Order: sequence, then structure tokens, then C-alpha cells
Amino acid sequence: MFLLIENAEVYAPRPLGRQDILIAGEKIAWMGRDFPARATLPDLEIVDGRGHLILPGFVDNHVHIIGGGGEGSFRTRTPEIVLTDLTLAGVTSVIGVLGTDCVTRHTASLIAKARALEEEGLSAWALLGSYQLPLRPFTGHVQDDIVLIDKLIGVGEVALSDHRSSQPQKEELLRIAAASRVAAMLSGKGGIVNVHLGDGPGKLDMLFDIADTSEIALPQFLPTHLNRNPDLFEASIGYALAGGHVDMTTSTTPLFLAEGEVKCSVALRRLLDAGVPSERISFSSDGQGSLPDFDERGRFKGLSIGRSNSIWPEVRDAVVDEKIPLETALAVITSSPADQHKLPGRKGHVETGADADLVLVDDSSLSIRTVVARGRLMVRDGEPLLFGTFEKA
Repeated sequence: MFLLIENAEVYAPRPLGRQDILIAGEKIAWMGRDFPARATLPDLEIVDGRGHLILPGFVDNHVHIIGGGGEGSFRTRTPEIVLTDLTLAGVTSVIGVLGTDCVTRHTASLIAKARALEEEGLSAWALLGSYQLPLRPFTGHVQDDIVLIDKLIGVGEVALSDHRSSQPQKEELLRIAAASRVAAMLSGKGGIVNVHLGDGPGKLDMLFDIADTSEIALPQFLPTHLNRNPDLFEASIGYALAGGHVDMTTSTTPLFLAEGEVKCSVALRRLLDAGVPSERISFSSDGQGSLPDFDERGRFKGLSIGRSNSIWPEVRDAVVDEKIPLETALAVITSSPADQHKLPGRKGHVETGADADLVLVDDSSLSIRTVVARGRLMVRDGEPLLFGTFEKA
């Protein structure tokens, strides 16, 4: 099947001007103006992109695809994600994580869910482990798991500076990072160690200490939730300027923002103003993760749930409210996370030969209108065309 998208302005994420894009199977086969063989292709479907921008499909690099949480007992275990939770949000590539619960949820289930999402039309991977150390690798060794299991592309999310973490020592985290790094070299994967940061006073100190006292550099880690409070965010600026990558969480609540959480669009403006290059910054949704609220003694007060549909509004706000160029803001949910994790198929980029993952947004409202994942129309004119296996169409 062939799909031709015509007359749209392309951001790859850099601006390429008006282009037509021909998709053959799962790949972008041609880009240019006035496709010459239009009349000769069988089964050619045409999408008129006039009045739209074509963007790379979004990469959400931190999603609890089988649910998460449980901090308020069993009833607060959040549900699995479904296909349209992602496609309507413009997400075409997702990286699944566990979180607090490594008792009733397991890496094996995470891999199975990643495969299910892939069968339904997206691209999906998973990270090995949870908040807790030591990890529970399938083979008995972190390095072997990442090298031999295709869907495992790194480790995480390991928790630091949080009362829910296993309070790991530096040596524990260092050994995991070293194993993941070697596995990445052997397998061609990213091998990133995703690190959950809580509100504790340690902040990013352990990661700085590892970089200062070993051969493991800061880019081996991806600390996340760094906008959760003003002090941690300020520390993240120094971390990024020192060469590290930083990840901001887009799912939030009015209460969290009132208590000092830094809105992602504002965080991006401040990071860029401080001199941090956009390729070191990513946004992720924490989708399907619980967003628990604790009192000053660590007692559970209540929770809400993260949503993947929070990532694009923050990028849009960065453009509209913070006056950040679209190509710069767009990188934090496309090329930056895709390149750091070394996702195959040139995820996060629009170019000939890349996987055909595209999002069309209205060029005035910047609302998501059409989504293509691996060459298939998933959403058209704001309405889902394909549903997950157990979704009600």
C-alpha cells in the first residue's frame, strides 16, 4: 500500500518547507514536490496536508504501559495503557517502565505489553528493572538481558532521593550502569539507565559522584521528574550544563504546580536560556503512572494518573507562550529521546528511508489532526481509525 501526503510544511524536526511525502509499507520512500509517478501507483491513498504541519511521530520515553503505582494499596494500581491513549496523543514510539511495584508487576509483562502494542501498529520497547535494587534480570545478568532480549534497551526506572526507593549505594548503581553500557556497545542499543528522582535532599549528587570517581559519564543516565520542585530543577540545569541529559515530566496536577513544580514549557525556556542544548533535553509523560501526594511524614494523601496526551500540549505551550521556535521545542519529544536511546529506524526524524511515523497538526491551532505509525493511518481528522484489541470502537 502507498500513502501520499501532499502540500504540508515539514519539520524534520528542522524546518524543510513544503514537501510531499510518499510512504511505501512502513518507510518514507520519497520526499519532494509534485510526486512524478502519482498516476501509476496502485492502491495509492492521498492525504491533503494543506494547512498542516508534518512532524515526526512523538517518542514518549517513560510510560507505565502495564500500569503502575499502588502507593495507596491495591485499589490504586493504575490500569494498562490502550492503543488510542497513545495514538490520539501523537505518540508513535513508546518506552515502557515499571516503577514502585516490582511485586505484582514484572519485566516479563512489560515486554509482553510492548510486543502487543507493536502488533497493534506502534513501536515499543522496555527497560529492565524498577525503583528497587538489586534488579531481577532473566538471565541472572543485566548485560546478558540487554544484549539478548530485543525489547530491552536499557535499565530503569531506578529510584534515588525518594522514600520509596531501596536507598541504593553508589557502588550498586555504578555496577548496573557499567553493565548496561557494555551491553549497549555489544548490541547497538542505547543502554541508558533511567533514574527516578524524588524530593529527597540528595538530588543528583550520586550521579555527579559516579561521574567524578569512575569512567562512567553523565550521559549514561537519564534522570527524570527533574521539574518536580524548584531546587531539583535548579540542580538539573547544572547537570545538563555538565554534559548530562535531563528529562522533564509533563503529567501534573494543579496542586503539584501550586506546590512549586516547574511547568515543562517554562522549564524548557529556562534550560535553553541557561545554555543547555535541546538535544540534551527531553519531555516524557509518565503515562499511566500514579501521581501520588504524600504529606511531610511520607503518608499517602491521594493520587491522580499520568497521561501520554500531556506531552504535546507542553510543547505547544513552549511555542505559543514561551516563544520557543517549533523546531527547538519539537526536538524534546522527537529527535532528542530517539537519538539518546538509539531507537532504530531513524525514529524522531522525517527523512527518506526513515520509519513512516508522522503527526499532522493544524498550522494555526497546532492541534493534532492525523497520525501515521509505521506507515498506517492511525488517526485522521482527529478521530481514531484503529483501536486496540480490547478497545470499544
